[in-house]
Amino acid sequence: MIDGHALPYFQPLIDTATGRIAGYEALARLRDDNGDVRSAGPLFTDPQVDPDDLLELDRTIRRMALESFRDNPAGFLSLNISPLWVSRLEPGTPLPSLALMAEIGLPPEQVVFEITELQGDIHQLKDVVQRYRQAGIRIAIDDFGAGYSMLDRVLALEPDILKLDIQLFRKAASGTGNSGDFVRALALMAEKSGCWIIAEGVETEAELHFALECGARYVQGYLFARPEENFLPDDAVQAKFSTMRDHYVSEKLAERAKLATLRRSLAQLFAELREWLATGAQPTRLPSPKRYPWLIRCFLCDAHGTQISPNYEWIDRHWRADPRYLDHNWSWRPYFYQILAEAGEDSRVILSNRYRDATTNQYCMTSGLFIDDSRHLLLVDIDIAHI
Repeated sequence: MIDGHALPYFQPLIDTATGRIAGYEALARLRDDNGDVRSAGPLFTDPQVDPDDLLELDRTIRRMALESFRDNPAGFLSLNISPLWVSRLEPGTPLPSLALMAEIGLPPEQVVFEITELQGDIHQLKDVVQRYRQAGIRIAIDDFGAGYSMLDRVLALEPDILKLDIQLFRKAASGTGNSGDFVRALALMAEKSGCWIIAEGVETEAELHFALECGARYVQGYLFARPEENFLPDDAVQAKFSTMRDHYVSEKLAERAKLATLRRSLAQLFAELREWLATGAQPTRLPSPKRYPWLIRCFLCDAHGTQISPNYEWIDRHWRADPRYLDHNWSWRPYFYQILAEAGEDSRVILSNRYRDATTNQYCMTSGLFIDDSRHLLLVDIDIAHI
């Protein structure tokens, strides 16, 4: 027996292209006799609660949410679907949610079914998902990135929307460890597969900025609105979102300005290195790194990416030659073939994307300049923490 009166609450999803409310996620709540409202979510993971009672609660919430949303003029409603309920369906039988939507009269195009977990029989779940999609319903996967072993199941379901795992997203947005690169990779994978990204749990402007950096189509969280019993005007947070988006763009422009300054410094450094090569390439005569605090090392490769000089690194206020990487070919490295692609442009300073350096474990970029009619390639590694 579940105590309390069931009701749906609705949390807006903000379209990052417009700043307007594009839809809502329906969330299960219980109201006690004193009028206090609490989340019903913990009940769905409590093994002491009767599954039949949970199914009844789930269907009650779903009906109430669809009925409430029916008169909403636009947007979509996202409803959680547990594979637990899917597993109780007989193969080929009518799907209760589709029957309910037909009864209420809500167009399937206004509904997203959010798969809350990926356990159970994947073939049965895939069949049900295909039937939902054939009816015109979009499919979302919740907690994307939380279960690394579930990637094959995500791909099998071919979702329209992926909702980033909230804990992973927050960790990445805070800059903890290398989780940021992992989430960016997930977002890039989603983009390449044609999925839209939802970033939920957005509570700070920094988290919004990270969501925008990941290309999130929708954002959801307390920064804009808490779950409520009623719907908001679709422009309720547009002004606030627009201001924060402008802050994000300003930050990105400032980053571009730093890169422009870096390129000018690199041009000066490469000029000094070319002069150094022309006058005998003695390590003691390398340019002073005081003007280049971001410089990690410099070295020389041939046009095919094979290293033909030692690494020269500034250690204990002296240049040190490290010959360990002589004859190593770096052309296979992603940052390196970006640079090799520019062969033939001797006067152009080339700058790679950011990557993690395997030797120092620092986040770096590599810059290169072809010289000697593109027969040689001068390279410097840059510590981006000092840009």
